[in-house]
Parts: sequence; C-alpha cells; structure tokens
Amino acid sequence: MKVLEVEGLTFSFQRGEEPILSDVSFSIKKGEIVGIAGLMGAGRTELAMSIFGKSYGQKISGQLYMKGQEVQFNSVDQAISNGLAYVSEDRKGNGLILIDDIRKNISLPSLFNISKHNVIDENKEIIETEKFREKLKIKTPSIWQLAGNLSGGNQQKVVLSKWIFSNPEILILDEPTRGIDVGAKYDIYTIINQLASEGKGVLVISSELPEILGICDRIYVMSEGRMTGEVDKKDATQENLMKNMTKTRG
Repeated sequence: MKVLEVEGLTFSFQRGEEPILSDVSFSIKKGEIVGIAGLMGAGRTELAMSIFGKSYGQKISGQLYMKGQEVQFNSVDQAISNGLAYVSEDRKGNGLILIDDIRKNISLPSLFNISKHNVIDENKEIIETEKFREKLKIKTPSIWQLAGNLSGGNQQKVVLSKWIFSNPEILILDEPTRGIDVGAKYDIYTIINQLASEGKGVLVISSELPEILGICDRIYVMSEGRMTGEVDKKDATQENLMKNMTKTRG
C-alpha cells in the first residue's frame, strides 16, 4: 500500500520565476525506504520542505495523497497532525533549540501526547524522553543536558527522537548522517531500518551515494528540479545514479 504519493509537484521561489521544481512525482509504500539522490541544487531539500506544510516555495501546484486520499498541508502543524515528519539537513539551525535541554527538544512537537486540558504532565514528559535516550543510545549524563553541548551524532539522535515521538506515518530524513562519526551513522541506519520494519514510510535524501545504495529499497534521482530516474535497489549502481544526476533540462 502506498502511504504517500506526490503527483506533478511544481513551484517557484517567487511568482513569475523559472520553476524550482517541475512536474515532480514519486511514491512511498508502507515499510519502504525510498531514497532521493541528486547533486547540490537539484531541488531535493526544496521538495521535502514544500511537502512538509508548504514551508518553501510559492504558487505550489500538484497533488499529494496519503493512503489514497488527497490531502492539503497548508502549514507545518497540518503536516504533523496528519502523520508527516521532516528531519532537516540543518539540525542546529532548524532541528534543535540548542539552548534548551534534551527533554524539551524531544517533547516539543508532541505536547499533545504528554498533556491534558493544555497542562503538560512533567512526569510523563520525563518518562517518555528517558525512553528515547535509552532506545536511541543518546550519550549524555541526563535528559537535562543542553542540546548544544552534545556531539553531532547525539544531536541528530535527539532530532530523530522528537519526530519519532510524534508517531508519524512518514518520515522525511534530509541528510540524516551528515557530519557525524561512523558509530553514530551505524546507530542511525539501525533506527531507519527499525522504523521501516514497523511499517513507517521513510524518505531519505542524501548526497552520499553509498548511503543511498546501502539502505534504500528504491531510489529516485533528481537533476535541475526534475525527476530524471527511478531505480530498484537490485539494479542501482553509482554509475547509473550519476548518469541521471547529471541530466540537464536541454
């Protein structure tokens, strides 16, 4: 079953300008890890942000379907409440509140899970965030540690924790292992595979071709704001991905 379908997505940054994305279509099935490969400037991050509550672009056209039903996400809140999560490539700028502790960073998008009548249950918040500290192996003395004091890999685990806590149907992971060490990468790959095994749809955007080839079931390729190829894992090589990544509009 397809949990997410995007058909004919097109938009520009400002009205009247050349489209940043042009007629982009793709899908994700339940329990599937789908990759998007492309060079810098191909439009991968812009695609993710436009889906996630139209947080990028203007004059957005195209259709978005979840489990076969057409949906309209006109804000980030709408996207989250309908089961969509987006892990930004910029974890320090857009993924975390660096001057706040791990507990608040994890619980922030999911306050409805730990509150009643708009009052936060602090004990429940502590219990739930402790679970994520242990489950995702976040190396920290406690959940009271400031997010800004963590290593890059542990910061990324906090970002993943906060979106997993929101219990999404679909996770969009933009450069999920950028700037982190090998050990943390392995932990994050394990988390991604676990999410897929639980039936989540996962979209991985990465500039690292070995990463895309290693963890994805299916791979789409983008170039200059267009989809230029779709390859199953068994047929994917760095050579055929690069061929599609360098296609031009002409």
